Amino acid sequence: MNDTDRIDDSAADQLNELRDSIDNIDAAVVHMLAERFKCTQRVGRLKADHHLPPADPAREARQITRLRQLAESAKLDPAFAEKLLNFVIAEVIRHHETIANGSMTGEND
Repeated sequence: MNDTDRIDDSAADQLNELRDSIDNIDAAVVHMLAERFKCTQRVGRLKADHHLPPADPAREARQITRLRQLAESAKLDPAFAEKLLNFVIAEVIRHHETIANGSMTGEND
């Protein structure tokens, strides 16, 4: 038995509409992350070409501060936003290290 089997038709319709919206938002988030990673891979290649370190702690700190402020204004928990950005940053740094080691090409762009 699923959730919609336990509620009236009107509520079930609303629940399905909300879930459809959530599914669309999830798809948009995935596509936005893909675009973000395309950009950060280009940054990684540029850094590797110019022998720059994969991580930029000062930039990362500015981004965390900026994202926390955006989260607050959007009524989203800033701590959650920071955790999400830290997760993304760790993945970007991993990509940059891979690019710097010559293991990643632009074939996936």
